[in-house]
Amino acid sequence: MVYWIYGGVMGLLMVVLQVVHYKTMIRDLNMELYGGIIGLLFLVFGIWLGTSSFRKRESVKYDAGKLGLSKREVEVLQLLSEGFSNQEVADRLFVSLNTAKTHISNIYSKLNVKRRTQAIQKARDLALITPSKE
Repeated sequence: MVYWIYGGVMGLLMVVLQVVHYKTMIRDLNMELYGGIIGLLFLVFGIWLGTSSFRKRESVKYDAGKLGLSKREVEVLQLLSEGFSNQEVADRLFVSLNTAKTHISNIYSKLNVKRRTQAIQKARDLALITPSKE
């Protein structure tokens, strides 16, 4: 879809430049300048279209609730991604070690994974957690 918009706008721009070229500026400007103007417009519009398209894709996030994850489980995932052990997760969240292990077990089953590293990678892929600053 993005390519159709880009092509259509650039085609329309070419027609407008041709009309201007034949009617008014044929005597004042040479063809290299027209080529430079067209190239510059393609460049600016392409950069704008690319960045706006990238931002839209980047902002797509999965809803943790749709996956069945609670807010607390997302917190646990974030702490796991930062490299905390089960005991450290429990201490940070002010819960017992067994509660932390239960959260982690629930995360594994809801994300359909078997290991901590798989859970962290899947959560990052789904944009449920932010990458840790290592």
